[in-house]
Amino acid sequence: MKANSTAIAPTSEPLHSTRAGLWWGLLGVTAFSFTVPLTRVAVQDGDMSALFVGSGRAVVAALLAAVALYFTGHFRRDRRPHGRQWIQVAVVAGGAVLGFPLLTSFALTTAPASHGAVVIALLPAATAVISVLRTRERPSRAFWAAAATGAVAAVTFAVVQGGGFGGLRLADLLLFAAVIVCAIGYAEGGLLTRTIGSWQTISWALVLASPLMIVLTIIAWVQQPPTGGPAQWGSFAYLAVVSMFLGFFAWYRGLGIGPMAQVSQVQLSQPVMSILWAALLLGEHIGWATIVGGLAVIGCALLAVRKRTSGARRR
Repeated sequence: MKANSTAIAPTSEPLHSTRAGLWWGLLGVTAFSFTVPLTRVAVQDGDMSALFVGSGRAVVAALLAAVALYFTGHFRRDRRPHGRQWIQVAVVAGGAVLGFPLLTSFALTTAPASHGAVVIALLPAATAVISVLRTRERPSRAFWAAAATGAVAAVTFAVVQGGGFGGLRLADLLLFAAVIVCAIGYAEGGLLTRTIGSWQTISWALVLASPLMIVLTIIAWVQQPPTGGPAQWGSFAYLAVVSMFLGFFAWYRGLGIGPMAQVSQVQLSQPVMSILWAALLLGEHIGWATIVGGLAVIGCALLAVRKRTSGARRR
């Protein structure tokens, strides 16, 4: 999961093909939709520690990002980020490279993938809220109402699933924290892509975070050498190569072709697909609470994103 922000406002970039943009966006979202279920596969049996899965996948992705930046000439002084852009890259790295992968990996050691997908469905609305605060926009009351309702729906779902406030699990707190830090990273990334480019943003974030992620990976390996089977290693490879790197290429190509407001809303289908993959790949039972909770959160997120993008068009 997951800098694929639904909170990026429409721009005046030329629109070549709406259909092509939507298809590229859908391809990116489909790639990201496997992140939660496959993270659960990688960590559920304890053969791979959550720390190794969360940090190790970033190390592999950073290697790929460094290769891509090198062969496209982005390591030249005049093409690197400069000045305040490095602070923005650090924010993206903290949210999308460090925070989200680690927090979700630890959460999914105990929480079902379908449960995690419903809570993470709050991410598009959270990203819209952070982006509004970051850019000092003044959206309508309907936007704030939709975002607040989505948050209440997500918390209510977590509470009901946990058997009451006393049963609210550590995994839920980790998932909510993942949503917050990732939303901050996504919102900042949405701004940064306007100056240094889309895939370059996530690539530089991966490279910047790589020293810390290498250290964490070594610590995880020393504490518990990974001993997973083909399913665990295959999931880890997907998380590293696709979820943290290649998926962004399709996603940002879709946003670049546009229309950005329409393409960004494709992300709202991601939790639905994640829940479906959890049922098919993990055999998880999808009860009415999961269905109702997911629809409520997704519906509120859709309304919040649309209210924000329509407000941006009017301005």
